[in-house]
Amino acid sequence: ASLAIEASEILEIFQWTKDHKIPKERAKELEEELADVYYWLLLMSHIANVDIRKAFERKMRKNMNKYPVSKAKGKATKYNKL
Repeated sequence: ASLAIEASEILEIFQWTKDHKIPKERAKELEEELADVYYWLLLMSHIANVDIRKAFERKMRKNMNKYPVSKAKGKATKYNKL
């Protein structure tokens, strides 16, 4: 639950932005909320004995195969409909 709360605080910062440009007066707040989410990710990965860096790299490779740039760039189409 804590991760979801922290993530929602990040989303709230972005909610009313134009072009996802964070106002300078909220930059420090965003930094702190990102750090909170990072903390929870690290804690959960430690508890679950997951190497988060390796998991991230594997997931990015998987996404590269599912969503090749030549087919997916500029589209919101699901991978099985590209």
